Amino acid sequence: MKGNKYVSHPIDATGQVSWSAEEDSIWAFLVERQLRRSVDTACSVYLEGLDKLKLPKDRVPQLEEVNAVLRQCSGWELAAVPALIDFDTFFDLLASRRFPCATFIRTSEEIDYLQEPDIFHEIFGHCPMLTDPRFADFTHRYAKMGKAACHKDRVRLARLYWFTVEFGLIREAGKTKIYGGGILSSIGETEHALHAPAVIHENLDLVQALRTPYRIDIMQPKYFVLNSLDELENLSEERILAALAEATSLGLLPALFPPKAG
Repeated sequence: MKGNKYVSHPIDATGQVSWSAEEDSIWAFLVERQLRRSVDTACSVYLEGLDKLKLPKDRVPQLEEVNAVLRQCSGWELAAVPALIDFDTFFDLLASRRFPCATFIRTSEEIDYLQEPDIFHEIFGHCPMLTDPRFADFTHRYAKMGKAACHKDRVRLARLYWFTVEFGLIREAGKTKIYGGGILSSIGETEHALHAPAVIHENLDLVQALRTPYRIDIMQPKYFVLNSLDELENLSEERILAALAEATSLGLLPALFPPKAG
């Protein structure tokens, strides 16, 4: 995978990461900003998970603080990883109920957006949802499928992860809310996903999601919406494999964005 300028901090013998005062201040800024938005935009399961985690607001949390809650709620835990990992490592970790978490945080120069998943994205964006057994079990089931899949099927399955775990929306009490960690950790994507004039919201359809191209470096033109988290809970391996076969035979849908320059 491509390298980047970020390097994860080491974990010391006591399981701790040494964060600088500047890094703690960046965490505090990001948490305060996203908390203001998430109250009105995040789904109820996410907000309940956030309350369970009780993340510190003035410093970067230590992984074990988060793990103590995740283990009790759903049997998951965070696993410290380098800034970038390959597909094999990604699926191996998820299949063992360990969510990869790079131990670095974005710089102030990239405070609004970076392509690499930092610790704010992983913990603030994803961990609240992992306190819910339905969501946690779906992620585990997905990972076991990805671990067993060939490379081409992994690329296709990545689209399902992208449009659910990372950029999923859900309807609650007649309103569209957010559950995807990629949106919940991004101030710009939070606004765009719910309010951009041309954005497309579609009910989650497995075949369509598996056929939909995406880019990681732009605001998404389309999001798939659940009516309930039960929809993820009911996505059996058999249903996903059948949809994968159909999506493969039909091929990709036309992209809703221009090709990446260069």
